[in-house]
Amino acid sequence: MIRWNNDYNRGAHPAILQAFADTNEESFEGYGLDEWCAKAADEIRKYLGGADADIHFMLGGTQVNYTMIAAALRPYQGIICADSGHIQVHETGAVENTGHKIHVVPGVDGKITAEAVRKEAEGYRTSDVPEHVTQPKMVFLSFPSEFGTVYTKRELEEIRAVCREYDLYLMVDGARLGYGLGCGATDVTLADIAAAADIFYIGGTKCGAMMGEAVVIVNDGLKDHFRNYMKQNGGLLAKGWVLGLQFYTLFQDGLYFAITRQADIYAMRIREAFERKGIQAYIESPTNQQFVLLTEEQMEKLAVNHIYEKQFRTKDGRFCVRFCASWATREEDVEALIRDIGAL
Repeated sequence: MIRWNNDYNRGAHPAILQAFADTNEESFEGYGLDEWCAKAADEIRKYLGGADADIHFMLGGTQVNYTMIAAALRPYQGIICADSGHIQVHETGAVENTGHKIHVVPGVDGKITAEAVRKEAEGYRTSDVPEHVTQPKMVFLSFPSEFGTVYTKRELEEIRAVCREYDLYLMVDGARLGYGLGCGATDVTLADIAAAADIFYIGGTKCGAMMGEAVVIVNDGLKDHFRNYMKQNGGLLAKGWVLGLQFYTLFQDGLYFAITRQADIYAMRIREAFERKGIQAYIESPTNQQFVLLTEEQMEKLAVNHIYEKQFRTKDGRFCVRFCASWATREEDVEALIRDIGAL
């Protein structure tokens, strides 16, 4: 069986495993104060366009999201998020569990818009009873979105402008950031993300690492005592060098960008195979996640050799199904899926 249901079903890139083996007999300082975390942060900063950023390493995306939000917001403040946003639909109320409300707004192709942010922020600004309602103070977006779509540089700049107008923080979930930056449809770089966001993270778990995410804090006002928030939320790992070593390995020669770009290339071949067969895409994604509409019969045929993720059933009886390429996808896996799509 070939697994396409997610992009975190393999261990780690061989270069990371080799780095673990090469350093296994050495000892390091704990809690992220080691040489590998420092070296990894320096490598990441090379891609940030000169941004003076603090960089911290944590274990997983949900933990990172709620810790960043808890560190930024006061108890009466909330975060604006598209209706398909990850913190809204896939994190079991983790943000609400920190005591912060999510202000849900309509998304377009999985993305939040500057217009939706403005409407929500203006509603609070013009409220006659602001002390009775939650103040939106932060905007959340994922790059790429939950549906694999990406923001253009102009869209990010427009959202950033609204955030400045209403004094909102902009937070970017980058669990799949490498796949977003590596796709052929984007004009956004990591430096552009750093220029737009106050705080964001670079995903490792889904992009070649065994586990781990790199939190990048650009806004000086969010840097103070962030490690305290990490500790309070269970995110200050004693063996922090395990994360730093992985990110150093991924960034010191651009490996992070190479392996995620290859996954996008494979995903485009899969998309083209579905198109040739006349199978409709649910949404046009240029990244590693592909969403297609299949009949039950087509699903059953593909399920003989492939594991995919069923999203939901449409009104016409078809199913939206996700096929997810990853840093670990092999050429032979892609060829096998293309053959089976052709045989439908």
